[in-house]
Amino acid sequence: MTEQQAVWSINETTSIKSYTLINFRTIPQIQQMSEETQFEMEVVGNVLPFKTNNYVVEQLIDWNNIPNDPMYVLTFPQKGMLIPEHYDKMASTLKSGADKKEIGRVANDIRLQLNPHPAGQMELNVPQLKDGTKLYGMQHKYDETCLFFPSQSQTCHAYCTFCFRWPQFVGMDEMKFAMREGEQLVQYLKEHPEISDVLFTGGDPMIMKASMFSVYTDALLDAKLPNLKTIRIGTKAISYWPYKFLTGSDADETLKNFEKIVKSGTHLAIMAHFNHLTELSTDPIKEAIKRIRKTGAEIRTQSPLLAHINDDANMWAEMWQKQVSLGCIPYYMFVVRDTGAQHYFGVPLVKAEKIFRSAFRQVSGLARTVRGPSMSATPGKVHVLGVSEINGQKVMALQLLQGRESEWVGIPFFAKYDENAIWLDDLKPAFGDKFFFEDDLNTKYKKLPKL
Repeated sequence: MTEQQAVWSINETTSIKSYTLINFRTIPQIQQMSEETQFEMEVVGNVLPFKTNNYVVEQLIDWNNIPNDPMYVLTFPQKGMLIPEHYDKMASTLKSGADKKEIGRVANDIRLQLNPHPAGQMELNVPQLKDGTKLYGMQHKYDETCLFFPSQSQTCHAYCTFCFRWPQFVGMDEMKFAMREGEQLVQYLKEHPEISDVLFTGGDPMIMKASMFSVYTDALLDAKLPNLKTIRIGTKAISYWPYKFLTGSDADETLKNFEKIVKSGTHLAIMAHFNHLTELSTDPIKEAIKRIRKTGAEIRTQSPLLAHINDDANMWAEMWQKQVSLGCIPYYMFVVRDTGAQHYFGVPLVKAEKIFRSAFRQVSGLARTVRGPSMSATPGKVHVLGVSEINGQKVMALQLLQGRESEWVGIPFFAKYDENAIWLDDLKPAFGDKFFFEDDLNTKYKKLPKL
């Protein structure tokens, strides 16, 4: 199998071509794979979202390293991403010749068993206006930061196989977060002066045309909200489609909008998702970073730690160093959330902390802005600090970097040592019968989901 030799210039005008279940078998490298492997992709892709594009296929995947190439695993469904019971159920359905409706029914039955909205996203994070209007296109978990889901951004240039927001993309409308009304966002910010940061997320806000995205940002700027200090944009576009910022039809307009935000005195932070060093290797990606930074925007980088993709300390160290050299700020190493294919991508917390520490000590202070490993769990962002010994007992030390209640932030707490635990739910308190925040969670939040 040979690597595709396409050369993508930073100056050329090129068009994105998406690959989904409908047409992925037309990719030359996929055609060289066995029918069994192609069928496995189809089975998993009927449950978890699958979408990639010509840039990822031609520039980021090393087709000489299949099936182990990290970018291939990141974007193409693998059999192990479904547990055997679920895989067999969908495989049998497809082999039976079931119609589209039946396939969808089976898929949804499986999806509902995958904890589609972890950490209380539906139960606890949906805000409402003072008049009682619930804002299902927003989330407000931490005092200072509000998440906004424009309805036009509920897709991406390509889907990551680990994505914890996979319900946004599988046609289960009742599970989507989306909002059309920027006016309601402004109203909510006026009613909540504690909010200083608005995070545009999705999907990917950078899938939107610049003219549409600016409708939302202009509404925020025009409102002259004294509490709004930062606009954040969560995006994978720099990696998956850098031409959004180079030669796309609205590339210049997108960057002008960034400049407008910065010139208004509002800090603009691009929350870029880079899951592997490979994503920083191409000229278009490097140039996209350069152009974004020229607008005055800041680029912060984050990624979960992923088995089969990036569970390698040396790779993380090199990636952080490369990000710094390109002018980006390493921000978070996350733990894979307890949803979707967590069993496939999850790394035990003890191992995760060792990988983080090993990578962290290889880099200079400029890259030590990164924090992790961090779990975005029900009580907040739980930071795994490491393993200690207290009174002869081996324990895991943790703290909250962010909390559903702000007074929880920074308080150390301890769990019994468990080398197999991959999430907060798996941990048991080292001292007493509960963690310090559990009583408050049970008292203040009537519908308490899993930790």
